[in-house]
Amino acid sequence: MDITKYDQKYVRIKDIYGETITGLARYGNRDFLECEWGGDEDGLFIEDFLIYNSQIASIEEIKPHGTAELWTERLVLRRYCPEDAEQLYQYLGTDPAMAQYSGWNPYATLETAQETVRQFIAGCDDEHSYSWVMDSDGVKVGTIGAYDYQDDHIEVGLSIVKNWRGRGLATEALRKVLEYLTENEGIPCVTVWCASENFGSRRVLEKAGMRLVRTEKDGLTVGDRVYDKLTYEYKKT
Repeated sequence: MDITKYDQKYVRIKDIYGETITGLARYGNRDFLECEWGGDEDGLFIEDFLIYNSQIASIEEIKPHGTAELWTERLVLRRYCPEDAEQLYQYLGTDPAMAQYSGWNPYATLETAQETVRQFIAGCDDEHSYSWVMDSDGVKVGTIGAYDYQDDHIEVGLSIVKNWRGRGLATEALRKVLEYLTENEGIPCVTVWCASENFGSRRVLEKAGMRLVRTEKDGLTVGDRVYDKLTYEYKKT
């Protein structure tokens, strides 16, 4: 069976043992699998699960919805798992910059991080709930999600771990999510807001193709600071 055409496609596989596996497929050629896994044929990876060609009874391409695994050049955008909570608290929750321009940090304590992760996991089966952890070679570098779907638009938000900022990863992840939400999920408009003085976030939004559509003078209060509130949007062209 020619399975090369399913590389980077979402598929549903039924194997010869009667199991069904669904997810984003990554192709492994015979030479690679022989060297790394000791196999003597090609196969497909679904996440970390390897299915050899001879084990595939049937395969079909499917259209995913909700928090499907997404890949960019340097990142894997994946669903949350319970083990993420502690590191997200350490990497993001303890960073004062997380709440500097929003007043909100869902990982501020270990308890809130655990509850946030539980909520994201529970929402995975909601086709209009989107919550991803950004992984770079197995290292958690940030989070991105889209929330509050209504009236054919949805709001997006993202956070990057301090040591990974300035490398273009936020822009890379946001571009992929915008593409997925508008082209795959059929959501006409994606929005995001930020404080006028949050120049780093503004650069990310603009580089990802979002457009400033509204400025609310003194529209955002964080602690004792008042900022203009900027709203950006992205629509499929």
